Amino acid sequence: MKKVLIVFGTRPEAIKMAPLVYEFKKNDDKFETKVCVTAQHRQMLDQVLDFFEIKPDYDLNLMKDNQTLSDITVYVLKGMEEVITDFKPDLIFVQGDTTTTFVTALAGFYNKTKVAHLEAGLRSFNKYSPFPEEINRILAGHLSDFHFAPTENAYNNLINEGIKQNVFNVGNTVIDALFLGIELIKKQGDEKFQNFFKDVDFGKRIILVTGHRRESFGEPFQNICLALKNIAEKNNAVEIIYPVHLNPNVQKPVYSILEGISNIHLIEPLDYPYLIWLMNKSYLVLTDSGGIQEEAPSLGKPVLVMREVTERIEGIQAGTAKLVGTDPNKIINETQKLLDDENEYLRMSKAVNPYGDGKTSERILEILREIF
Repeated sequence: MKKVLIVFGTRPEAIKMAPLVYEFKKNDDKFETKVCVTAQHRQMLDQVLDFFEIKPDYDLNLMKDNQTLSDITVYVLKGMEEVITDFKPDLIFVQGDTTTTFVTALAGFYNKTKVAHLEAGLRSFNKYSPFPEEINRILAGHLSDFHFAPTENAYNNLINEGIKQNVFNVGNTVIDALFLGIELIKKQGDEKFQNFFKDVDFGKRIILVTGHRRESFGEPFQNICLALKNIAEKNNAVEIIYPVHLNPNVQKPVYSILEGISNIHLIEPLDYPYLIWLMNKSYLVLTDSGGIQEEAPSLGKPVLVMREVTERIEGIQAGTAKLVGTDPNKIINETQKLLDDENEYLRMSKAVNPYGDGKTSERILEILREIF
C-alpha cells in the first residue's frame, strides 16, 4: 500500500484539496492517506476544514502576526521535514502556488520523496504578478514528479518548459469542490443563508466583490474602491457585497472610501459555504481571486477580473471572464455594460466553463492507481 501525504496551508488550497482527500480516503485499499496543514492562514483554513469535515493528521500551526514570506518559508521547510520523517510518505500532494506549495515541494525533493503538483502549469509570465505566486508555482512545478494540469494551456506551458514526464490534463478540482459544496448546502436549507444576509435586498441585482492581491496594495486598491463607489452611486437597483480581507492593506482603503454607502455591504470574510451560496445568488462577480475566476462560470456568473494579468487565461479566451485591471474607468464601464446590455450579459453567462466538469479528483486517482 502506498502512503500519500496531502499538504495545504490556505483556504483556497483546502477547497481544492478537499475533493482529493475524499477520493483518496474512499480508496484505502490502495492508499494510506494522511493530511497535513501548515495553517499559513489559520482562521480561514479552519472554516473549510470544518465545512468539509476534514481532520488533519498533522498541523504545523505556523500562522503568526506580521510574518514575512521568509518566515513562512523557514517554518514550512523545517516543519515538513519533521512530518516527512515521521510518516515516510511515498507521495506528497501540493496544490497551486502558495509558499506552502513551493516549500513543501522543496522539502519533498530534499527528502527524495515524490511530489505531485495539483493545478500545475498556470503561468502569467510576469514573475512579480501575481507575487509571489507566479514563481512559487514555477519552482514547485520543476521540483515535482507528477503534474496535474487543469487545462490544455497549462499542460502546454509545462511541455514548453521542458517538463514532459507524467504530465496530465485533468481539469480543476475547484469545480469538484464547488459541486460538492452546493450539495452540502442544499442539505442545510436556504433559510439559514437568507438569515445570514438579512440586510441585503435580494430583489436587487447582487454584485459580489472580492479583492486581496498584494500586487494591488496602495493606489490600485484605492482605484478599485473608487470604481465601486461610482457603480453603487449610479445604480440604486444594485447591491454590492464585499467580504473584506483581513489584511490592513485591504481594510484601510476599503473602509475609508466605501463605508457608509447605503447599497455597499462591507462584511467580514465569508466561510466557504456562505461564499458559494452568495455567488450563486449574484448577478455578476468582480474579483482578483484565482479560484473565483474558475468557480463563478460554473454557476453562470460573468467575472470581471481586477488584475493587470491573469494566469487563468482560459476563462478570458472562453468568454466567461474579462480582464479589467485596476483602472477605475475600465471597471466602471465594463460593469455598467453587463448591467445595461442583456446580450453582453448572456454572452458571458452562457459561455462554457473551461476549468472542469467535477470529475477531476476521480481522474487523478485512476491515473495514480495505474502508474504509481
